[in-house]
Amino acid sequence: MAAALPVALGMDEDVEAPAEIFNVADLGAVADGTTLNTPAIQQAIDACAATGGGVVLVPEGRFVTGTIRLRSNVELRLAPGAELLGSLFLEDYDRDIQGAIEAPAFDECLVYAENATNIRITGGGTINGRGSRENFPVGSAEAYHDRPMLIRFVDCVGVIFENVTFKNAASWCVHLVNSDNVIARKVTIDSRVNRNNDGFDLDGCKNVLIEDCEIHTGDDSICPKSTTTRITENIVVRNTRASSHTAAFKCGTSSRGGFRNITVTDCDFSGTKMGVIKLLAVDGGILENIHISNIVMNDVEGPIFIRLGDRGRRYDEPFEQIYAVGAEPEGVPVGMVRNIRISNIKATVTGEDLSRQGIMISGIPGHPVEDVVLENIEISYPGGGTEAQAKRVVPEDIARYPEQFFFGVLPSLGAYIRHAKDVEFRNVELVTRGPEARERIVLEHVDGFVEE
Repeated sequence: MAAALPVALGMDEDVEAPAEIFNVADLGAVADGTTLNTPAIQQAIDACAATGGGVVLVPEGRFVTGTIRLRSNVELRLAPGAELLGSLFLEDYDRDIQGAIEAPAFDECLVYAENATNIRITGGGTINGRGSRENFPVGSAEAYHDRPMLIRFVDCVGVIFENVTFKNAASWCVHLVNSDNVIARKVTIDSRVNRNNDGFDLDGCKNVLIEDCEIHTGDDSICPKSTTTRITENIVVRNTRASSHTAAFKCGTSSRGGFRNITVTDCDFSGTKMGVIKLLAVDGGILENIHISNIVMNDVEGPIFIRLGDRGRRYDEPFEQIYAVGAEPEGVPVGMVRNIRISNIKATVTGEDLSRQGIMISGIPGHPVEDVVLENIEISYPGGGTEAQAKRVVPEDIARYPEQFFFGVLPSLGAYIRHAKDVEFRNVELVTRGPEARERIVLEHVDGFVEE
């Protein structure tokens, strides 16, 4: 039986006792890249769990499978050279599992667990969803086609991902819901073959450590979420490289309960577009005690976006994401954003689209973002802003989907701060490499701004 996992971050894993090994090949799995091996792999998992736990070994080779369900005290060990391949047929994915509240078109997944404890995916091998647009077409925005996630664990405690590669999900890659005491160490995520290719989505999770990982995604690389009133909290990300077409680290957009006690440090978020760090609370939740430090950002857009909004979504009934102007609040009272510390950031912003550049910190009328400190920040921008853009009025859009470039070109070259209270800039250098007509910093309805 595998040893118990640590119950809190910062503890070392217990020394493992010898574990019984269940080789999927011994139970009939065939590594030919064609045969559907779901029954054999599931039989190995169930037999392992029935003995009290141990290791289910996927040996070297290419094993095709549909949905498999991980059980308590089971380690799924993918040997070096082993590749678990997602089936290309939707009928091979289970439907009688808990789906994704924020993304109902992606209810299916390849590896699933629910109410499990002490589960692991390790070993040096790969889980490959084969989720390209050719295999799993996107469909229209109004009716996305079903596209399986790679992994979803719901209401689990004690989860370890270590020394493993996840690649080519058809939608999100690793979706953890209401799961606690999670460690992801030396994990590689390589998933840019389809739309909505998130890396780690952490919905209502507590006590999560992500370290020494390499994450390259089409959508958000690391994305704490909150679709219920359960706060996502005690998250640590460190010594990790992430790049994305949309965000390296993003709290949101679902933010019903909110986020608390999050640390991101010693990371390289280079090669990220559409905003690198996004801290969002738009559905009534609280976002507080966020500490981000020692981050390198080369060749990026929009280094920092902090937003308190009033979408007010409950996530208890079907909804539509409103990307266009004209969204109306959905009823949940406005939340809070406060106590954010961002320090030791060095960034080079690139690109020609000025709407995707600059720091934006914004609350809404009557609800300011509070207590924000930026310290030891060096950001180089391309420049190119005009006198007309310097006079531009930025729309409020209090309920619209929270994306910085939706607000258009900012009237500042470096930082635009609106509806905020007690903001400090300490040793913040914001420069341009070309001609620029906009002011370095623009403040609107800010109470207590200090620059040192």
